[in-house]
Amino acid sequence: MAVHYCGLCRRTSFSGRRHLYSAAHRRRLREALVRLQEEVSAARAAAAAAAAAEEEEDEEGDGGGAVRPYDPAEHDRRVWCLCCGRGVRRDGRRGGLALPQAGLLQHLAGAEHRRETTRFWRENRAEAALRERVLVPAEEYERFARALERALAAHQRREEDRIRQMAAGIREAERRQRETVQAALQLQTEPELCVGPSVCSPPAGPERDFSHGAEQPGPSGMQMGPDLNWMESGQALTFIGHQETEGKGNVHTGAKPPWLTEEEEEGGSKQQIGPSYEEFLKQKEKQKLRKLPAERVGANFDHTSQTGDSWLPSFGRVWNHGRRWQSRHQFRTESGEKKRKR
Repeated sequence: MAVHYCGLCRRTSFSGRRHLYSAAHRRRLREALVRLQEEVSAARAAAAAAAAAEEEEDEEGDGGGAVRPYDPAEHDRRVWCLCCGRGVRRDGRRGGLALPQAGLLQHLAGAEHRRETTRFWRENRAEAALRERVLVPAEEYERFARALERALAAHQRREEDRIRQMAAGIREAERRQRETVQAALQLQTEPELCVGPSVCSPPAGPERDFSHGAEQPGPSGMQMGPDLNWMESGQALTFIGHQETEGKGNVHTGAKPPWLTEEEEEGGSKQQIGPSYEEFLKQKEKQKLRKLPAERVGANFDHTSQTGDSWLPSFGRVWNHGRRWQSRHQFRTESGEKKRKR
């Protein structure tokens, strides 16, 4: 008995090629061809719309929607070609532009797809009348390609016009900005008109000293130095004396700010802040002992007692004081008292 593997049904049949005429195989073949024909019909409709726009010579159109901004989520979709057994990119791409249905149409009009379609029809015993529905004639694809090139050229012209308009707007804004700045500079640099000689001549006397408060020239023509002659003559201020700290200045007198000066060491040694390292170790040891049970063996051991080199523990009550028999009697006494309490 012949063994036949059907790639469309994804199963092995032990009835040989008679499986190709079975109802299950024919149903799966019909469903797969319907899905492929839907994709082919959408692609051919896009090609027909682009060709119609080319015949009308609509310069403002976009070639029947043949050019769109590229969006990976939308235009990276693939279509499964049943005849070739692989996925085909549906839309084409030119730079930052997406060409809807361009990739699928190019594949359907190619010689490889036509050859694989003939093989698929022969192996699966499909209806011959349905084969032309999954093919695109070469003349139809050429018309679509011409419409696509025309749409790309029109889109490029529109982009160039938009860029030129933006550049003109930027130049106009810069020109208005320069005119505004020049007008402001002219108003600041123009000398004030004098009403009479008494107004234009500076007042004589020691009240005003122009050597310190004179207007300094700058790039904008504005006063750069402080005006020390702001007070009119006849007004006086009360002098309260020089306010100076003893041996120290401040930021107004040019002294170093306090956060940059080093603190003087008092008593010749630097004052220590916080506990010492030995105190820290003792406190750390106390923290460890707090976690241990209070009634543990050796908790009350006298560590300050003087012992010699030949000292050995007497095994007294929790190693504290006394002998071992004393601990035994003490333990029995305590046990008896506990029994009486019960």
